[in-house]
Amino acid sequence: MQAMLKIRKAKVEDVPLILSFIRELAEFERESSAVRATEADLIRDGFSTNPRFRVLIAEWDGNPAGMAFFFQNYSTWQGRHGLFLEDLFVQPPFRGKGIGKALMVHLARTAIAENCYGMRWEVLDWNTQAIDVYQRLGGHFQRTLASHGRLRARI
Repeated sequence: MQAMLKIRKAKVEDVPLILSFIRELAEFERESSAVRATEADLIRDGFSTNPRFRVLIAEWDGNPAGMAFFFQNYSTWQGRHGLFLEDLFVQPPFRGKGIGKALMVHLARTAIAENCYGMRWEVLDWNTQAIDVYQRLGGHFQRTLASHGRLRARI
């Protein structure tokens, strides 16, 4: 039997899962003590009448496997909004199955459907696995003086 990947919009009931993914990502990035967000923060800012962010949940055979946490930004040069990917996270047991790529493709389709100028995100310069994935998807990287070990990326 072939494994099944499903990508869906997060619901308020997913907030504990989203926060657990945020904490796992912070641990992976060696910044576990930096997470200050609470479930109440995520409910207030993501699931109110004027949400500040959106989340996609990836499920593998019905099991939560990862997420894409994103929001709109605005380009003064383009005169249009875009999508900023704050966090892309796939749990270790599910890596290498194309879930990260599928989340990025879903986000790109969202950007096109919403007439965005493009997508932007950052990646730690030591996270070569993620950099490889982003490069294969056509991401362009820029190192800035104030990057603090991060590369800016865009499509």
